[in-house]
Amino acid sequence: MKLNQLLERLQYEVVQGTDEIEISTLANDSRKVEQDSVFVCISGAVVDGHDFVADVAAKGAAAVIVEKETAAPEHVTVIRVEDTRYALALMSAAYFGYPADKLKVIGITGTKGKTTTTYMIRSILEEVGYKVGLIGTIETIIGDKKIPAANTTPESFTIHQYFAEMAEAGCDSVVMEVSSQGLMLHRTAGIPFEIGIFTNLGKDHIGPNEHKDFDDYKRCKGLLFKQCKLGIANVDDKYFEDVFTGAVCKTETFGFSEKADLRAVDTHLVSRPGYLGVAYRVSGLMDFDVEIDVPGTFSVYNSLTAIAVCRHFGVPETVIKKALKEARVKGRIEMVKVSDDFTLMIDYAHNAMSLESLLLTLKEYDPDRLVCLFGCGGNRSKDRRYEMGEVSGRLADLTVITSDNPRFEEPLDIIEDIKTGIGRTNGKYVEICDRKEAIRYVIEHGQTGDVIVLAGKGHEDYQEIKGVKYPMDERVLIQEVLEELGQKNS
Repeated sequence: MKLNQLLERLQYEVVQGTDEIEISTLANDSRKVEQDSVFVCISGAVVDGHDFVADVAAKGAAAVIVEKETAAPEHVTVIRVEDTRYALALMSAAYFGYPADKLKVIGITGTKGKTTTTYMIRSILEEVGYKVGLIGTIETIIGDKKIPAANTTPESFTIHQYFAEMAEAGCDSVVMEVSSQGLMLHRTAGIPFEIGIFTNLGKDHIGPNEHKDFDDYKRCKGLLFKQCKLGIANVDDKYFEDVFTGAVCKTETFGFSEKADLRAVDTHLVSRPGYLGVAYRVSGLMDFDVEIDVPGTFSVYNSLTAIAVCRHFGVPETVIKKALKEARVKGRIEMVKVSDDFTLMIDYAHNAMSLESLLLTLKEYDPDRLVCLFGCGGNRSKDRRYEMGEVSGRLADLTVITSDNPRFEEPLDIIEDIKTGIGRTNGKYVEICDRKEAIRYVIEHGQTGDVIVLAGKGHEDYQEIKGVKYPMDERVLIQEVLEELGQKNS
């Protein structure tokens, strides 16, 4: 492939050499450069690709793409663009033969609900014969192949590589989570989204190496609706109009409001021993009854989103109802049977907004006692710790503070920050740094009528400590605790 073919959708300047040269591979990681590669210099938060020009030239790179003045050996072509991240996205699409054009791409953005909704949509569409790829927080799914995720929205090169594999595997559509970081860093630039979805917006991902402030977070979410044909939005969210400022797509809405094009009415909680669910009637653009085996108002929003999308694929009501009843997502209000007396669940709620939503939802079912076990990640905003501590202290009858992913911080320092937040309330708490021991505590001390939530880890099966990810799956920890308690009592 000629270099100018990779650059065909970009404005660029040939600083040195020629854009007529043949290119073997496209790379933005200097370690992956081969003979005749083109290397895209990304200015990262920690590492700057421009510093590796001499290294990649020595490895045989034929060209480099830069966004600032950079010296390169005479035999290396230098192409200057305004933004190398944006360039990487459009070049990746060209490199893989524009695979997104062969798929109906559905993108979901929002602070919470993205993961559950992607699985719901995939479940419904596959019921009627669509072959659906998935890219999200937990994993990427291509046919029978599952690839664990490193980021909610991968780097643009990886996205187009996945799209190409999906098209090759016979997929006709893909549903993907689109994070604000992914939008801000142009990872999804140039993708022709068939449908873009806005779930909700809360104050999250603001801090070092994330968004500078809430306005920037909000602006980045809105970028999706400048590159999709149809935008489907939660009209009840107070930031809906802000996010859709500048949107160029056709817009439909969902929610509880009378203004919503697709709305939920006659909502009621469903509770049986060992079962928490919700039922409602879909009204507006469609009209039928729904029951979901997941509790709470946000489950109504998630399912409404999936229904709104699948309506455009002509999915029959009976199929939608069946698929919603069966949809399950690892680590999203995942019930784990440990006792006939109390309910225990695992959930990914890892910020104040998602934790508050979860705890308020569970309180609606009037448990005798609501117990919340959680920790907070290291090397993240301290505000998140204060806020999560305050939320749990205010809403839970008992908080068990433990460790999450301490990363390069000391777990006890993080716990002290959480206690600062709880200190703003009258909430009761215990502090057990070791997560397995904390889980043992809530199981041993579980009382009849309790609802116990293990929050923050969700689908994750590791704990990150000082740059190393150690295996740690809460499902495994629960099983180990049950076996050890059984042995002790036998």
